[in-house]
Amino acid sequence: MSEDDYPYQRYGAPYGEQPPPSYGYGGYPPPPRHARGEPNVSGIVALALNLFSVVSCCNVFGVVGAVLAGLSLRSGTAPEKARTLTVASWVVLVAGFLMMAVLFFYLGVNGHFDD
Repeated sequence: MSEDDYPYQRYGAPYGEQPPPSYGYGGYPPPPRHARGEPNVSGIVALALNLFSVVSCCNVFGVVGAVLAGLSLRSGTAPEKARTLTVASWVVLVAGFLMMAVLFFYLGVNGHFDD
């Protein structure tokens, strides 16, 4: 093996005398990026919170919000549609919590929680 076949710079060689070695073994290109892009984190969180609201608070609006969040996760090729469905899921979640708060306030004022 001659000195010219060695892919790295020789000890004491001036900087930039040889090009840097190629990526990986045998000059393979870098791995491809994901075609779908970044994951929809807001949709995942909306789905988890909607399902949690159904289980913990018996929030029936959480079922609708979970369906909307699930549809937003499935529409990976249409980012505008996914964003619209995610926002709708968040709106349904907040509306469900507000309706539950109003219901508990109404029941408390009318004395249904008194022993």
